[in-house]
Amino acid sequence: MFANFDFNVIERSWVYLFQTGMVFTLKLTAMAMAGGIVLGTLLAMMRLSKYKALSLPATSYVNLIRSMPLILVIFWFYFLVPYIGAWLIGSPTPIQVGAFSSSLITFILFEAAYYCEIMRAGIQSIPRGQVSAGRALGMNYWQTMSNIVLPQAFRNMIPLLLTQTIVLFQDVSLVYVLSITDFVGAASKIAQRDGRLIEMYLFVAVVYFVMCFGLSLLVKQLQKRVAIIR
Repeated sequence: MFANFDFNVIERSWVYLFQTGMVFTLKLTAMAMAGGIVLGTLLAMMRLSKYKALSLPATSYVNLIRSMPLILVIFWFYFLVPYIGAWLIGSPTPIQVGAFSSSLITFILFEAAYYCEIMRAGIQSIPRGQVSAGRALGMNYWQTMSNIVLPQAFRNMIPLLLTQTIVLFQDVSLVYVLSITDFVGAASKIAQRDGRLIEMYLFVAVVYFVMCFGLSLLVKQLQKRVAIIR
């Protein structure tokens, strides 16, 4: 079955695949995760606010983003961000944002909606009595959240946050449509150059399976440890 396949193409190109493609994929994943968690936490606190002026925009944003396909959001921001930037600085022509900046903004805004829901669930899992205790000690809302609620919520939500990050790692492969050389993009270039599409895409699938399955096992172990701490 594999007699006509040339798997030596993998041996000849693995350095380029990992040093260029995978490094970029991991870099974009880490940056999008950090930005998404920060923005998602702010959105979660806004959604839980008793003030409609804060909760309504956050709820609308989360529902809007979660109802849209990621590939559509990627295209939308890639073509729209240059015009938004030009409008902000008063430029008559679209500004040059670049594929990387556009994709990073897209992933941060998109993933923030999902991290928001995880954080909201984590915050709501903390007993209201602890919030009341913080207020009884003289803390305001933000002090109570930052000193009492959020540290515990983050610990409870670590397994879910990491699971969402694994999904993000897989989603980053969609930047291939913007001609960015991520891991899939690098494999595609080699596959088209050498005419070895099946071998390269099979290798990409194996690498993603090994990494995502291994990370999933680590998340399960971490989930057990967090459960024991509780």
